[in-house]
Amino acid sequence: FREVAYLQQIWWFEVDGELEFQFPAGTYSLYFRIQLGRASKRFGWRYCNFDHVHGWDLKPVKFEFSTSDGQRGQTQRCLEDPDKDGKSVDASTIRGNWTDYHVGDFIVHDSNTPTKIKYSMMQIDCTHTKGGLCLDSVLIIPAAVGRRKVS
Repeated sequence: FREVAYLQQIWWFEVDGELEFQFPAGTYSLYFRIQLGRASKRFGWRYCNFDHVHGWDLKPVKFEFSTSDGQRGQTQRCLEDPDKDGKSVDASTIRGNWTDYHVGDFIVHDSNTPTKIKYSMMQIDCTHTKGGLCLDSVLIIPAAVGRRKVS
C-alpha cells in the first residue's frame, strides 16, 4: 500500500478485523505483513530507521484467525527472535524488511457460500513497552501459491 500503520511505542498492542467473501473452493493461507523499523526515502535512497524498535523479542505476539464454519488457526512468535525453530537467523535480516507471518490455513468447500474470517494480532503483556512496527496488510492467498520471506 502507499501508506501503512506505524506504531512508535505502546504497552498494549492489539489489531483485529474481519471480512466476508465468496472464495473459490480451495485451501487458503492467512498472513500478516509486518516490518520492524520505519522506512523512509532520503535523496532517492530507501532507508529504515530502527530507533523505536524495541520489546518484540521479550514476549511472543499471538496471531489468530477463525472462519464462520469453525476453522481456526493460531501461532505465537517473538518478532525479533533470532532462534525460531532452533535455526540461527541473523536478526538484521528481520529488521527493515517486510515479512509475511503465516497464521494458518483454511479450506473453502463451497464456493457459493460466503466465508466470514476474523483475524487478530496481539501482544498484551503490559510489563514492557514495544514499538517500531509497521503493519501493511493481512494477506489471504491460495496456499498453493506460497510466499517468500515467510516466518
